[in-house]
Amino acid sequence: MTAPKLWIPGEADGETRRHAPATLRNRVAIADMLRQTLPPVGIVLEVASGSGEHAAYFAQEFPALRWQPSDPDADARRSITAWCEGIDNVLSPLALDAAASAWPITRADAVLCINMVHISPWDATLGLLSGAAGLLPAGGALILYGPFVQADVPTAPSNLTFDETLKARDSRWGLRSVEAVASAATLFTLEQCAPMPANNLLLVFRRR
Repeated sequence: MTAPKLWIPGEADGETRRHAPATLRNRVAIADMLRQTLPPVGIVLEVASGSGEHAAYFAQEFPALRWQPSDPDADARRSITAWCEGIDNVLSPLALDAAASAWPITRADAVLCINMVHISPWDATLGLLSGAAGLLPAGGALILYGPFVQADVPTAPSNLTFDETLKARDSRWGLRSVEAVASAATLFTLEQCAPMPANNLLLVFRRR
C-alpha cells in the first residue's frame, strides 16, 4: 500500500487520507495517559482532529467510548472519514471551529485537543475553553496535549526554535504558557500537568 501523503493543513492536493508523522510517535504515550483520565463510557469530543489518525487509533484502544472527531477544514474531515472507515465507535466528523461561539454538539463526557493550541490564534484557545465548559458535566475532563512553556521551567532549545518558526509563519501562533491557559480556564481546575516525550506536556483540566 502506498504511504499516505504528509499532512499539511490547508493544502489541497487531491489525496484523501492524510498523514501526520507525529501521530505515530505520540499516540501510545497519549493513550497511556488517557487510560487514567477518560471515563469508562460516554462520548469523547476530539477538537481539531487533523488527519484523523489519532481518532482511528484511540477509538480502537477505547472501544467502550464513542469518539466524536471534528475539524474546521473540509479536507481534514475527508481524511478523518477515510482513516476511520469501518470503526464502529467513531462518529462522523463535525465541522467545528474552536473559536466559534456556537459548536455543533450539545454534550460530551470528555474533550481532547492535540497539537492545536500552538498553531492557532489565542482566540481559538479561549473558544476551546468556553466551548468545552459548555459541554462537559462537573468533573468532566478537558485534555490538552502539545508543546507549552512553563514559568520557572527551562524551555527546551528545540521548542524555542519551534516557537520562532511558528511566529514567523503566523504572528498569532506560538507556544502558550501553562499559566496563561490555566488562568483563562476559569471554569476548570488544572488537575495534572504531565511531561510527555519530545518536550511536550499533557494538561488535564476538570470542569468545576
